[in-house]
Amino acid sequence: MSRQADGGRAREVTAEPRWMRRLLIGIALAFLSLFLIVPLVVVFTEALRGGIGVYRAAFDDPDARSAIALTLTVAAIAVPLNLVFGVAAAWSIAKFDFPGKSILITLIDLPFSVSPVVAGLVFVLLFGSQGWIGPWLKGYGIDVIFALPGIVLATVFVTFPFIARELIPLMQDQGSADEEAALTLGASGLRTFFVVTIPNIKWALLYGVLLCNARAMGEFGAVAVVSGHIRGLTNTMPLHVEIMYNEYNLVGAFAMASLLAALALVTLAIKSFLEWRYAGAIASAAAR
Repeated sequence: MSRQADGGRAREVTAEPRWMRRLLIGIALAFLSLFLIVPLVVVFTEALRGGIGVYRAAFDDPDARSAIALTLTVAAIAVPLNLVFGVAAAWSIAKFDFPGKSILITLIDLPFSVSPVVAGLVFVLLFGSQGWIGPWLKGYGIDVIFALPGIVLATVFVTFPFIARELIPLMQDQGSADEEAALTLGASGLRTFFVVTIPNIKWALLYGVLLCNARAMGEFGAVAVVSGHIRGLTNTMPLHVEIMYNEYNLVGAFAMASLLAALALVTLAIKSFLEWRYAGAIASAAAR
């Protein structure tokens, strides 16, 4: 009787009334509509308000093309750097025990707790013309702040946790049995890495790269501090949107914003696919 009573109480607690479920679903849908769907509709509506011709003309602006090229360049540099760091950090944390391991994990999470604007300011204090290292680099003709290297540094800082944080839990769950078996059979360390480790983590790795790339292309705060807002040189796509909007060039601002939104939607679609495959990889690893 007590078990049935306990089970009855459990069902009463966990089985919400139909009106409650509908209310919660309605609140969730209303929130998503207000803060996600409506803004996306407004962005694309305003971008296409003048017609396709006006929309395309917004991208004929040399500054707009420069912003797109710079954004893609920064992402093309920052993502591979974070890929190498993320795999190395995840491998070290998941496969080895060493002094300072907890400190390394904490440092990986640091960009999640530090404002991007503060991070950009730190790079200015380090590499600016009046900074600690900036004058020495300037003597060799190396410009970091208000140039591509500074934008890359700021972007790498705010994005480096994404790949490592996706790989660490998976690699910890998988353990090192597969690698040990490969080494026992005579495989070299490099061959073991590419033949055993990479296939085991490929979906989590792709998922982390996707998140890292999305953040790299959309980063604003840290890049705004170190870029200097130099037209045609150091303005990325988010910075170009801000400048166009401040100059009341709404067509140019919303056109560039629509491109960023389209990239976000593509990222969301790929993210959903990778989440499905990632979940399958975790289930397969657990079954083994």
